[in-house]
Amino acid sequence: MRAPTIAAAAALLLALGLTGPAAAQSGLTTRATNLEPLKLSSGLPFPEKPYELEAGKYYRWTIEADGTAELAIAAPEFFRNIWINEVVINKIEVRPLGLDSIEFDDEGSATISFVPIRPGTFTFHAPGTEAEGMRGTFVVK
Repeated sequence: MRAPTIAAAAALLLALGLTGPAAAQSGLTTRATNLEPLKLSSGLPFPEKPYELEAGKYYRWTIEADGTAELAIAAPEFFRNIWINEVVINKIEVRPLGLDSIEFDDEGSATISFVPIRPGTFTFHAPGTEAEGMRGTFVVK
């Protein structure tokens, strides 16, 4: 009697596609770790402490600009080594295939939801302001 029950359960899992890595990763994008938001303001240095991430884990990173200047965040190497689920700007969800930078012309915020796929140390910066301390680091283990 037990063997048919196990066989039925296995058939159900196969039919639903819930075996192996797929079962292990089901719900991955519903269990995000929220990173410390980045405050973007003219002359305000970025935190010196790096963001420490784990490859294969889901994160949300919010960037908040106060509108004191037109500023951008550039992180081309980091953005090329993550899978981006979405970028939310003013409650508008964007699902890009890639990203190089995000620019704020005025006050606002953007939230990037992503999964790092490659370990390494990656920098991000506000172009033209690196000397003012507007640069930071992601360390992906």
